[in-house]
Amino acid sequence: MEKLDTMYQQLDEQITSFMRSYGITFLRISLGIIFFWFGFLKFFPGLSPADQIATQTITTLTFGLIQPDVSIIILAAWETLIGLGLILGKYLRVILFLLFAQMLGTMTPLILFPAETFTRFPYAPTLEGQYIIKNLILISAGLVVGATVRGGRITESRTAVEE
Repeated sequence: MEKLDTMYQQLDEQITSFMRSYGITFLRISLGIIFFWFGFLKFFPGLSPADQIATQTITTLTFGLIQPDVSIIILAAWETLIGLGLILGKYLRVILFLLFAQMLGTMTPLILFPAETFTRFPYAPTLEGQYIIKNLILISAGLVVGATVRGGRITESRTAVEE
């Protein structure tokens, strides 16, 4: 039984070490793929399920100054740029600023258009509402990536492992 426990501990150490070494990089790249993919779809009318709510939100937030046909291109370029920056790991401070600004705009339909985002406000979101609410995980991922911009790392606390 002791040999089995030793093998388990060694395997656990290897797996944990791998996750510690590559987890943030995988998170950054996967977040980048999501932004690039969703942004790129917006360049093609009708391919993104978020087109209508996004353009409606931008039109409302800009008091009609930016029309839907222009706002969707701006949003597509913005999201694609965020995606490329995250994938390449370049200019992360600026990219994360753009990400958080975009996410702020993305969350506003929950307040601006509750009839479109909830079947029963505030606890039963529509499919569009669910699509928006899932962005909380993207915000959280951005925070984790942002914590490493100045060299932050995931570290192992031996005391926590031993408890």
